[in-house]
Amino acid sequence: MASTTQILKGLLEGCILKIVKDKETYGYAICESLINYGFSEISEGSVYPILIRLEKKNLLYSIMKNSPLGPMRKYYYLTEDGEKNLQDFILSWKEIKKNVDTVLEG
Repeated sequence: MASTTQILKGLLEGCILKIVKDKETYGYAICESLINYGFSEISEGSVYPILIRLEKKNLLYSIMKNSPLGPMRKYYYLTEDGEKNLQDFILSWKEIKKNVDTVLEG
């Protein structure tokens, strides 16, 4: 059985793409959003490597912008491939959730 960490890693990629799609945002704010959505165990140390991986896969791009409170921040945006990947993730998640719910209820 895959570890919870490995399962969560794949799910977090999709969740991060959705957060970035919804608004202009940066790494720390993404961490805060995930925590607010209930991912209480999430740390910056787990989110930043995912952001780097998503950029390398051309699903996100980033732009450095001035911050109102200190050093510049790296803001993330979806690419066209990121948009498609997010839609694929949503469809896959719905199918997996339906199947798991069927097993657990059955």
